[in-house]
Amino acid sequence: MHFKRADFPQGFLFGAATAAYQIEGHQFGGAGSTHWDTFAATPGNVIRAENGALACDHYHRFGADLDLLRDAGMDAYRFSTSWARVMPDGKTVNPEGLDFYDRLTDAILARGLQPFQTLYHWDLPSALADQGGWMNRDTVLRFGDYVDVITDKIGSRMASIATINEPWCVSYLSHFLGHHAPGLRDIRATARAMHHITLAHGEAMTRLRAHDMKNCGIVLNFEYAQPADDSPASASAAALQDAIYNRWFIQGISQGSYPATVTDGFGQHMPANWHDDMAQISQPIDFLGVNYYTRNNIAHDTSAPWPHIKSVAGDLDKTQMDWEIYPDGLHHFLTRMARDYVGDLPLYVTENGMAWDDHIENGAVYDPERAQFASDHILATKRAIDDGANVQGFFYWSLLDNYEWAFGYEKRFGMIHVDFETLQRTPKSSYYALKSAIARAES
Repeated sequence: MHFKRADFPQGFLFGAATAAYQIEGHQFGGAGSTHWDTFAATPGNVIRAENGALACDHYHRFGADLDLLRDAGMDAYRFSTSWARVMPDGKTVNPEGLDFYDRLTDAILARGLQPFQTLYHWDLPSALADQGGWMNRDTVLRFGDYVDVITDKIGSRMASIATINEPWCVSYLSHFLGHHAPGLRDIRATARAMHHITLAHGEAMTRLRAHDMKNCGIVLNFEYAQPADDSPASASAAALQDAIYNRWFIQGISQGSYPATVTDGFGQHMPANWHDDMAQISQPIDFLGVNYYTRNNIAHDTSAPWPHIKSVAGDLDKTQMDWEIYPDGLHHFLTRMARDYVGDLPLYVTENGMAWDDHIENGAVYDPERAQFASDHILATKRAIDDGANVQGFFYWSLLDNYEWAFGYEKRFGMIHVDFETLQRTPKSSYYALKSAIARAES
């Protein structure tokens, strides 16, 4: 990798990220069914109908996994707590679930790592999904109750707490495009889900402040919207895509408003009296997490209904996900967030990584492509810092190969290879490259 720890400001954090449903093994410890279990069981939704029942069995193997993080010289671990593990029906506390996260927290701290918690990374209890999930305003209050329960247990030991991971995926990708649970393609459901998940962030912030929690914020995903050509129509389509994907949540949270081009498109489908919620949504946060992976080439689609947008294949190198590799996009969003939305508020790159078709050969995994990807994006982060953005950490996604949602176990993002038959862990060459780059100088 083409950087070293000393290139970054004192105290800059290097870490890796995971999510509960993707690694833990949801069949263990009394966890309840989630809407992802339902989605995966429906033909055509997930490759081979795979789910997170076993995943990486992190539930039983977290000590060894955390050892790998520590041994790489990482400073922090970003993980999520599962609502359906803590409260299997969305309402009733599961003591086994609380005990697991109590033990996990202690294990993180025992290894000298800073715990960065995410409260919701997509594992909605099925019982609440049955009542409309994020289309139902009541889910917001039930989420607040979960925040109270898990914060009572581990909140005082967290270095950072994020409310929601990638609300665009929770709402638009899942309710408009249908690619994630619950797999809807319904504009009315989407408008409600996009507002209610944003309101859930506000409700969580209210509950966290009542517990006197500090360093609380949200993790948003961003995707660079590149006009597919020089036409005014493509420029307009890309601007609308940017408003839906990149501006809706950060504008709501930092400015108390949504982009008018999007609310106009949703029209009468927005929840009644939604304006009344904006004060709670826009209460102050302590940091912003930025997830970034790729750019999307956008063109106007006259044959489609609103938003009249289509994606066009680009000519840059691509990952196993067929996502273009575009590190400049990360620099763009870090500097843009600082300039237009959050000022000098701390920023963290909370996810960045690539899927690649990795294989074990002679007991090792050689993945120079991933090492190059990580290096290029970490250097883009450094450029953003040099340009005035207050970026305080970088978390690679992901620590482990894991359950990659609709792609099942086929796409590998980890710096550590997982054999999903034996569950054996094998650090890849990118793991060792990052370990070398972030090593502390000998005193």
